[in-house]
Parts: sequence; C-alpha cells; structure tokens
Amino acid sequence: MQRVLLDVDTGIDDTLAISYAVRSTELDVIGITTCFGNVSVDQATDNTLHVLEQLEVDIPIAKGEGKPLFHPMHKSYSTHFHGENGLANQSVSRSDKHLPKHASQFIIEQVKKYPHEITIICVGSLTNLALTIMQEPEIISLVKNVVVMGGAVRVPGNNQMHAEANIYADPEAADIVFRSGIPITLVGLDVTMKTALSKKEIQKWKNHNTKVSNFLYEITDYYIDRYRNYYGDRDYCALHDPLAVAVAIDPSLVTIEPMVVSIDLEGLYSYGRTVADLRERCTDKPNVNVCVAVDSERFLAHFLQHIV
Repeated sequence: MQRVLLDVDTGIDDTLAISYAVRSTELDVIGITTCFGNVSVDQATDNTLHVLEQLEVDIPIAKGEGKPLFHPMHKSYSTHFHGENGLANQSVSRSDKHLPKHASQFIIEQVKKYPHEITIICVGSLTNLALTIMQEPEIISLVKNVVVMGGAVRVPGNNQMHAEANIYADPEAADIVFRSGIPITLVGLDVTMKTALSKKEIQKWKNHNTKVSNFLYEITDYYIDRYRNYYGDRDYCALHDPLAVAVAIDPSLVTIEPMVVSIDLEGLYSYGRTVADLRERCTDKPNVNVCVAVDSERFLAHFLQHIV
C-alpha cells in the first residue's frame, strides 16, 4: 500500500475524497492536515473529525494555517456550494481531538519517518505545504510526490475567470511550492470538470441504508443541488478532490504532460492564474506534471466501487 498524507479544507468534495482514500485498498492514509479554504481552518478541522467519525476510522489530524502566508484573505469561503459549515449545514460538534502540533510539523515528521515513500495529496490551498518547505527544505527531496487539486492551465477558472479556487486562495504559497523543485502532479480544472457524479448514482448510496452511505448521500445531494442552482440545468457535480486521490492511486487514469508552470502574482486581471509555457520550443525544465485528459468512465467506476 502507498502511504499518503491528505491536506484538506473539508467541504463536501473533500469528504468524498477522504472516504475514497480511506476505503481504497491501494492507499494507507497515515494522517490528515487541515487548512482554510472552503471553510475556516477550525471548521475544516471539526468537519474532518466528524467525517472520520462517520467512517469509523481513527487517523491523526493536525490543524494548519487559517490564512494566506503573506496577504489578507481575498477569497470568501465556499458556502454557496458547501453550506455555511462546509457539510451541507449538518450538525458538526466542536472538537479538540486533533494533534497538539501544527500541520507543517506533522508533515515534516512523517516525511522524515518514511523518506521517499509518502505522497502528499493537497486538495485545498497550498499554504501548509509552502510553510513546510520554508521550515524544512530537506523534505523537497524526501517526498515521493505531491498531487495537487488546483489550477486551470488551458481552461477558465472557477473562483475567478482566470484562476482556480485553491490556487487563488493563496497564490504566494502556490508559487513557493511550484518553484521549490518538489515533484508535483497538477490535477486541475482541465480534467476535474470532465468528471461527473449524478443524482442517479448517489441514489444507490441511499439504498445501502448505512450510517456512512446515508451521510454521503445527504451532503452530496445538497452539493449537486448547489451545482444546478449555480450552473443551470445540471444534475451532477464534478469530482474535483476525489480525482486527485484517484491519480495518486492510478496515474494511468489521466494523460500527463510535463510543463513549465508559474503562478501570476502581479497581474491586475490574472492574479493567481496558473500560467503554463505552451510554446513548442520551450527550453526551460518542466516543474509540474499537468493532467490534460482523464478516463472519466474508468475513474468513476473505481470511485463508486470504493466510496461507500
């Protein structure tokens, strides 16, 4: 089994990713770190503990950063899609059951404990990972891979017309990570928007009638309704964060192109954009493996096999 750390801002698609990763026979989730994004870092931590309680598993959780590294927050929480508390407004208790250490320290400890074995799956802002790299640059050479759900290389953004939400949440952190030399596989909107989970499929979860299946059905049904409300006549949601987990499990699910990718930190209309050098004769060394196509049917089949 492949050892992985999940870095999450637990909303609804994060919840699906956590359940998918925990139930996958290919992954060993050795820890989860939390950050701001869909909700505050405190809410994300409470939500993550709540999700693990529904899944009836015990995994160490470390709380991370609650704001961007170098600038005031400019991205509001994603309450439109995820509800006021990130979990479709379901009751979530406050909890202090997370580890008494910062997420960055936990990541450093685990990577040094298992050198060259850990894949970090980041499905929120890259603030925790950037801070980890700043504190301990040695981990750059000790991490097996970093799978990032973020960016929009050849497609429009979602949070902004030009930028994807996770990168836009803390562009400076993303810039630090992308420039660091750490191995990165970018699972962006180029591929995640080509995935779809329908109401018809999640109805089958309700038919299982278990604690976890009912929980996942209720929050995902809410999520799909929010999608339809925002995008119009659409009876499905995209599986952004779960696809990042899938790529960690089986990279053959996607087509990958090595590219030179930078984060725009100065553009008046393009701040936070993931900018790739798409020239045929680019001479710079690629720093990111960008997912450009996905076998969505095979991915969905694997996801549905393991989610409940």
